[in-house]
Amino acid sequence: MKIFIFLFIIVCSSLSADGLTPNYSFSNINLNYLDWSQNSEDESAKGDYSYIGLEGGAGWDRVDFYGFINLENPTRSYKEQSPNDLRVSSFVDLDIEMKNGFKFHIQDFVTKSDSFYANDFIVGFAYKLDTDIGLWFRPFVGLHQTNDTYFDGLNGYMGGWLFSYDFNLFHHKFNIFQWHEIEFKRDKSFYLDDNVPIGDGASCGINGAISLWMKLNDTITTGLQYRYAKNKLGHDNYQSGIVYSVKYGF
Repeated sequence: MKIFIFLFIIVCSSLSADGLTPNYSFSNINLNYLDWSQNSEDESAKGDYSYIGLEGGAGWDRVDFYGFINLENPTRSYKEQSPNDLRVSSFVDLDIEMKNGFKFHIQDFVTKSDSFYANDFIVGFAYKLDTDIGLWFRPFVGLHQTNDTYFDGLNGYMGGWLFSYDFNLFHHKFNIFQWHEIEFKRDKSFYLDDNVPIGDGASCGINGAISLWMKLNDTITTGLQYRYAKNKLGHDNYQSGIVYSVKYGF
């Protein structure tokens, strides 16, 4: 289902009929390498990996779409053991304008390997603060439904924000971007087993990244992302890493 929605975003981005032309649109294919810190590898059994992504989005007067599909460890086998296995991840984000910047918000993340499956679905509300200086900020909050290998059901709430700032420096276009998620009031059976912490290990956790992007020309963008998580991604310790990325826009 996520793939069909994502393809719909790409198709809508190219429409030119009156009333269907988006106010903005973008699409790219990207190459990335996630280098986890040594502490994250030691304490969370994480492994560095590369991934190939297809990303796109579009916005109209009352509707904004965003989505991506990533192929992680693309040269590996689907049958290998984590963290060296081939994995597929997808994400879809939809905002529908209600009034005065307030939005009905839906987001859906799915990741799947041969040995593990996870789906985090959020439905709630968002608000977008837009400025004329290249900066926008969009907080959100909603109900959190989790469906994964070990848990299936309502799993508390998720809040967070997106932040973006465009600026010019040394005759190049730059962008600072952050996504940040906070899960809270999780179901106890999700993180406790007979009062012993399991998985994410707490009722609240964070997950996110902050990035710096530089547009080299009309089609090529490079970036560095600081990736972080705490009581998330199946572990209760603080996890961090650097993502090295290059995007080709089309």
